[in-house]
Amino acid sequence: MESILHFLRDLRKNNNRDWFHTHKKRYEKECKEPFRAFVQALIDEVKKVDPSVQITPKDAIFRIARDIRFSKDKTPYKTNVSAFISAQGRKGKSLPGWYFHLEPGRLMIGGGSYSIERAMLDHVWNKIALEHQRFRSIIEDQTFVNHFEHVRGDKYKRVSKELKSFAATEPLVANKQYFYMAEMPGDTIAREDITHYTMQFFKAGKPLNDFLAEAMGK
Repeated sequence: MESILHFLRDLRKNNNRDWFHTHKKRYEKECKEPFRAFVQALIDEVKKVDPSVQITPKDAIFRIARDIRFSKDKTPYKTNVSAFISAQGRKGKSLPGWYFHLEPGRLMIGGGSYSIERAMLDHVWNKIALEHQRFRSIIEDQTFVNHFEHVRGDKYKRVSKELKSFAATEPLVANKQYFYMAEMPGDTIAREDITHYTMQFFKAGKPLNDFLAEAMGK
């Protein structure tokens, strides 16, 4: 797995199409295939705790090519590898799942729902209001706090009239997103038990994923 970081460091120094095409075989051997195998191992473990996840690494792994059409940064490639594991893989924009991101100097492990459709948000907010004690018990559980500290996400400046008074008690009902993330040094990837290590974070976030999925009717 360390070979992934070696390649990404060199790509960071040579982020252009000519260099990448010249080193395409190295990319396949040192980066793409090791990460694909790792994501497959994660999927196999996730299936044990969430049988609805029946995807392949191709469904989960984000492309290394960047979409530069609307970006000021015109470098053609990402200098990280990442994957989102859920029942619908990376294309399930609302569905909660688990995220893994590796780049030189940083490893991120997390999950939840990052891009929730507006109609789905209404269901999430209503469930938080109706099952507030359960929601709080999930995000204040010591295992969750030890791994992620707190729930993250951008917020709306205003909430609906129906939830306005409740928002004073529970500010998270104004969230657009409900995700959690832990960061550690990139060389953590060299751990012999990296799959097991990652799964401890995934399992710590599963109760919140389950709550969100229930709210969305998934």
